[in-house]
Amino acid sequence: MRRRFAVLASVLTVVVAVAGPGAASAAPRHNHGLTINATPNPIITGDAVLIYGQLNGADSAGRTIVLYHRINPRPYFTVVGVTKTNSFGFYEFTRAEDVVLTNRSWFVRAPGLPGNVHSRTVHERVAAALSLTASSTTGDTGHPVVFSGHVDPVGFHVGEPVYLQEQDSSGDWHTLKVGLIGGGSNYSISYRFRAPDTYTLRVLFRGDDRNIAAASDSVSVDIDQTQNPTFTINTSDPIISAGQSATISGVLYYPQASATSPLLPEPNIDVTLFGRVLGQSRAVALGTTATGTNGGYSFTVSPQNNTEYFVRTTFAPVRRTASLFEGVQDVVTLTPSSSSSVVGQKVTFTGTVAPDKAGHLIELQRLGKDGDFHTVAIGVINFASAYRFGWRFGNSGSFTFRTRVPSDRQNVSGVSSPVTITVALPPVASLPTTS
Repeated sequence: MRRRFAVLASVLTVVVAVAGPGAASAAPRHNHGLTINATPNPIITGDAVLIYGQLNGADSAGRTIVLYHRINPRPYFTVVGVTKTNSFGFYEFTRAEDVVLTNRSWFVRAPGLPGNVHSRTVHERVAAALSLTASSTTGDTGHPVVFSGHVDPVGFHVGEPVYLQEQDSSGDWHTLKVGLIGGGSNYSISYRFRAPDTYTLRVLFRGDDRNIAAASDSVSVDIDQTQNPTFTINTSDPIISAGQSATISGVLYYPQASATSPLLPEPNIDVTLFGRVLGQSRAVALGTTATGTNGGYSFTVSPQNNTEYFVRTTFAPVRRTASLFEGVQDVVTLTPSSSSSVVGQKVTFTGTVAPDKAGHLIELQRLGKDGDFHTVAIGVINFASAYRFGWRFGNSGSFTFRTRVPSDRQNVSGVSSPVTITVALPPVASLPTTS
């Protein structure tokens, strides 16, 4: 199952006065003697969050700091944490995993000081997380494929729509069908493909007051024409990596006298394999062989791009198989500049893509607590078919990354092997500047 999230959020700031110490209906707009920052922001539902800042002034050590939060769509703030500043006036709060599930706002106060000391309000944007599984990664035209999955956080979005979408050759997404999130925060969408092809699909949640928009990771489905029962065609692997080979095989039978006549293999007939890639106006002959005593034939192919194949008899009377699509997956490498880091420090991820994908998009993905990968950054592959990402960590722990090239009409989406980075928490004073 795969998931992927997209950040499509806007922030609404309500400006009112700061309320009392127990609960507040306010969202302070400006700092008043106290700074605040929250990292990372945005997050995927359930991620840990570090909230930190500094109390200004000469007498800032050992002062009480109170953290307030407001969870959408509640109208008021409540206290969720109390701590004290260190000798330099810095403070920090850690919101553990599985605590921050939905959009919320934070601010802090220093109640023991005169002058209503408080920070501005930070709006934490929290993306939903979607999984996606296809009932089959292969199929025939006119036959249903069921796309199902789960939406986190559980219970918040029952009855809301999700959108099954197909990616086109330009990388844009188009909705094929709409489903609803049901009990248990699960969904299921059945779809019949009309034309043979290799399709890349995802499911999109468009966001609401509780969570910002998110999309699942994509799945690739190879759809072929319904088989000709008297001249079949199959592949040893419907999706291969660039540089690998596949075997195209099938059986030729004598024409049936009637629909109920038995199928009898037809041996010693020359058959020719034809192939066509995107941009070719017509298929070209790739090789010829003769059927065996069992009517069977086979060809070995090593395409660099998605290819449509069919087989036909070499000589008249002409008979041919249905079209078969062989998907070819991009090959992606990934190397981090270091396998360890600290919060606020930059790690660089580099790699290459084959076949050549200069100018195409590439995604940096992080493994979520749910066991699925989510897109956290998007870059462009350079002229050498290589790429580079820089990433600064917002909290400590072990984080697993991979890179993914979205599919296009030439190739199926490819992903790198994952790498894991261990991140430590430095002294709060060395963290990025708060405001």
